[in-house]
Formats: sequence, structure tokens, C-alpha cells
Amino acid sequence: MPHTTSPLPIVKTVLELRDQVRAWRRDGLRIALVPTMGALHEGHLDLVGLAKSSCDRVVVSIFVNPAQFAPHEDFDRYPRAIEADAAKLGSAAADLVYAPSAGEMYPAGFATRIVPAGAAQGLETDFRPHFFGGVATVCCKLFTQVGPDIAVFGEKDYQQLAVVRQLVRDLDLPLAIVGMPTRREPSGLALSSRNEYLSEPERAIAPKLHEVLQWCATAIRAGTRPNAATLAARDALLGSGFAKVDYVAARDARTLEELPNPLPTSDRGKVRILAAAWLGKTRLIDNVGV
Repeated sequence: MPHTTSPLPIVKTVLELRDQVRAWRRDGLRIALVPTMGALHEGHLDLVGLAKSSCDRVVVSIFVNPAQFAPHEDFDRYPRAIEADAAKLGSAAADLVYAPSAGEMYPAGFATRIVPAGAAQGLETDFRPHFFGGVATVCCKLFTQVGPDIAVFGEKDYQQLAVVRQLVRDLDLPLAIVGMPTRREPSGLALSSRNEYLSEPERAIAPKLHEVLQWCATAIRAGTRPNAATLAARDALLGSGFAKVDYVAARDARTLEELPNPLPTSDRGKVRILAAAWLGKTRLIDNVGV
């Protein structure tokens, strides 16, 4: 099917999606997938741009996945704006929006789920034990529904990126996973759909998360033991106004395994510092490389 500049099409079923993908494949086109939960910001549009730079067609999925929310989390109030999102994606040169319903993704009788380990163990799982099972299951379904050559994810959700990469390796899925550096506000705050939950006073505090993680990375590069650096970072976040810190952790950048303490000098460049902390009712995550 030839590419047009008409309004961005939105498909809602696997059948419609595969009909379009099949037409593109007949024309010998490469296809990228950008999985999202909607409420799109400039960071999402960067992912589309990266996908477009290496593929002929870009499918953006918009699906607020109930399987990765616990009953007490913000599934019902998670922002949803499909028409506004589609308009943004059209300006970013995406080619198709795939917006399935929960019933399309998880039809009656659905009973198969992926239970990830490895990179999924610890950190987020300590506080959201359901989360990566939901992520891995929905990503595997999206990959088989779209059949892309590549899928593009942001590094802000760094543990998620590591889990998805392991999923693809372990299950021999025929696509490449591409990570993109985090898009930030001038203050350093990572762009996130949940930033809109922050009050004005909380927004003034939020950039401290990235600032403290940068300090922690500098300390580890200078030879501070990872355990000491992350403990100091945790205290600094609490001292700057964060109500609660779920974790600040230094991990192997590829596997997310815990590090030796002290850390050999040769390994300092292979470290990722990850954190999750609360401002009011909003949970922010971020990470930096060492």
C-alpha cells in the first residue's frame, strides 16, 4: 500500500493490523514498532523519529495494559487521549496507530502469561511484583501481532528495556530491540506521562532526582563504593523533599545483577544507577550510566 499524507490511520484489531503489515511486506518494506501506553510527549515522538530513521514504516501501539497495574495503582486515572496522540504521531511521521481494546488483547479464555526472571528480579519487582509479567506478556503479544524488524524503547524505563531485551534473546524472537536515551526537560527531569500528576511545588523538587543520580555516578567513578554512594543518594533525595525512596541501586548495566563491593576500577563504566522515589502520590523513576 503506498504511503500517503492523509490523516494517520488507527486500527483496533489484530486482523486489520496484519492486513496492513502484510501489504507493506509485499512491497519489501522494513517495519518498526514503538510500544506506548499513550499520553504521548516529546520523548515518545523521539522514539518514532529513531524508528523512522532505520525503517520504512512505523507502527505505534497505544494500549494501557491492565496486566501491569496492581489494584491499588493508577490504571483508572492513567491519562488517555487517543485522538490527540494520533495527531502528534501524524506530525512525527508515524504510519499507523494500533489501539486494541483490552478485550482484543486479552480475549475471553486468555490464560497464558510470561513469567520473566533474570533482569526482572529486584528493583521494580520488589515493589510491583506483578509488573514485569504484564510487560513481558503484552510485549510478546505485540511483537507477534506486528512482526516488526525492530522495536524501539526509551531508556527511562531502563529495567523494562533490559527485561524486553532478555525476553527477545531467550525466546529467539526475530526482531532487534533498540534503546534510546531519555529525553529530559531543561531542568533535567525525565519526560514522563505521569509528570502531569505533579503539583507546582512537587515539580520544583522533581529535578533533584536526576541531579542526585548524576552526583552518585560521579562518586562511583571517583572510587566511592557503590553501596556507600547509593545510600548517600537515598539520604539526599529524602533531604531534598521526596516523601519516600523505594530504591537507589547501582547494578550491572546489561544484566542488572548486583555489583561487587568494592567495585574493580575496570568495571566502573559498566554500571547503571537506577532509582524510584515518591513526590506526594506520584512515583518517579530515573537512571543514569556511570
